[in-house]
Amino acid sequence: MNQGSHCDLSTNDLHRSCVSLVPLFNHLDKQQMDKIVALARSINYPRGEMIYHSGDRSEGLYILHKGRVKVYRLSENGKEQLVRILKPGEFTGELSLFDAKPHDAYAETLEAVELCIIQRDEMQQLLQSHPAISLRMLTEFSSRLADTELRAARIAMESAETRLALYLADLSEEQQQLTIRLPMSRKDLASHLGTTPETISRKLSVFEERGWIRQTGSKIVEIFDLDSLLLI
Repeated sequence: MNQGSHCDLSTNDLHRSCVSLVPLFNHLDKQQMDKIVALARSINYPRGEMIYHSGDRSEGLYILHKGRVKVYRLSENGKEQLVRILKPGEFTGELSLFDAKPHDAYAETLEAVELCIIQRDEMQQLLQSHPAISLRMLTEFSSRLADTELRAARIAMESAETRLALYLADLSEEQQQLTIRLPMSRKDLASHLGTTPETISRKLSVFEERGWIRQTGSKIVEIFDLDSLLLI
């Protein structure tokens, strides 16, 4: 694993802020939270840095405090397949808590990030002593699996135009507004939706010509006709 740069480990406030963001932990009382905060160590990474590579040994649970991280796999021909974009309060490396196998994906920073890491052995002890944390982790696993299955079904059954339209509608619901910010590049969005960047750009232009959306720069999309997007 790339070690990045370590923060001042005596700064418990940073660790508490990091850990308290995570739904796995934010139901705990102060004494329980103090135990977890004491286990966490923090690392900073600049934009474009690899946090881990496929085949690297996992250190434990990686909790994102600030920034965004892209988790992806590479096919045999070197094509990148996006797994997810992590936002503050989300985590990766959870599979290592149950299996000592190395990472099967890559994690790369999309901007400068702050991570908190809890070592595998210590996290396993937490799961044993706090069943509620285990249940919340299982809930997150179920949610991720459902998202993956839905995306696979859409790729198999729906056109690229429909997949993009539904993605914009989902993003509008998630951000709770009609002016949305795409959380990833056109390349990553294409990987996420199982198409090409050229197709993404072409379909967005088609939506714009139909009066359904307006693009402002490469990341901002204003939705004018959500119903039409949902009816494609």
